[in-house]
Amino acid sequence: MTDISDDRRFLVDVGLRDLPFPIRAVSRDHADGQQTIANISINARIMQAFEARWIDKFIQILHSHRDNIGTRTLRGNLKDYIAELRATALKVDFDYPFFVEKLTPVSREKCLVRYLCQYSAKAHSVEDPAVVTFKIQTPCITTYPASDAQSPKGLFGQLSVLDIAVQSRTDVFPEDIVELVDRHVLASVYSFLGEEDQRAIIEKVHSEEKTSVVVVDEVKKELARDRDIEWYAIDCSNYGMLHSYSTVIRTEKSAWVPFSGVDDHI
Repeated sequence: MTDISDDRRFLVDVGLRDLPFPIRAVSRDHADGQQTIANISINARIMQAFEARWIDKFIQILHSHRDNIGTRTLRGNLKDYIAELRATALKVDFDYPFFVEKLTPVSREKCLVRYLCQYSAKAHSVEDPAVVTFKIQTPCITTYPASDAQSPKGLFGQLSVLDIAVQSRTDVFPEDIVELVDRHVLASVYSFLGEEDQRAIIEKVHSEEKTSVVVVDEVKKELARDRDIEWYAIDCSNYGMLHSYSTVIRTEKSAWVPFSGVDDHI
């Protein structure tokens, strides 16, 4: 029988949630990182009686590691948290907006597009290798599945959002994932479009067919060919203009999912 007076009981979800904090997110195009504001959540499992000073310790460690938040730095950060708090498990989430500069398709005007990102890290001990996951939401335009390519102007588009999560041996740059997705979609999403850009995209949506199923499959194949990526998952939500709900497509790399990776000779 367990002694309920034992102070060595688990305290799950000791920590903080949604703390706004300035960070420098790892960026391919900015060597010193991109400045942004993250909502930070930290959860620790500690086999001790709760002490209020732990919250101060969370903030103190956070201040010392706020530059260049990425795959490598988060692995080191987690070891500091675990050692300082004597935690048996710990998870840290950084949710933040990241801006990618893109050129409009015809006029080639520069515009900044916001992408929602998350770096998440978890580990169980200082010796335990931390698992770091990078996630990014990538909106795009795909062909609505009820479209009819045989009818005049029978093709029309829908908004699709690909939630891509990867675990990699090296830093994952948001710019690379955005460019990967943009290579395969019917049309990309921009924060600004001139008249000629709008006409070009509308014409493309009504003349070319690219469903979200095809997009997900093509993006999956590129991720599978990257030897540094140990795991990936793609969740695609589709918002058809004729429905009040979204449809979802999901795939991930797994030993239990046939053809989720690529053959060694590729």
